Amino acid sequence: MSRKTIYAALFACAGVAFFSHTTDAAAQTIKQDAKDAGHAVGNGARDVGHATAHVAKTIGHGAKEAGQGIGHGAKEVGHGVAHGTREGWDATKHAVKHVFGKDD
Repeated sequence: MSRKTIYAALFACAGVAFFSHTTDAAAQTIKQDAKDAGHAVGNGARDVGHATAHVAKTIGHGAKEAGQGIGHGAKEVGHGVAHGTREGWDATKHAVKHVFGKDD
């Protein structure tokens, strides 16, 4: 082999070695960037999940309190209706007895 051929082969091998090392470094950089992006997406998704859970709990507690308020109000109305009904019944019974001469 001549000197030119040897130098050309050495130069070609050096070029291949340089570009393969550069390509490996670029691949590692891309891999690391993708890994970092994946972590960032995961962290963002976790934060969104926590925020959604917080909002759902807040709405749930508000709905619970509203339901209890409505329930207590309905209970009070029910008691009022029951008392009114009882008083009406007693008044009707007393009037009927009075009409038919069977007063208490």
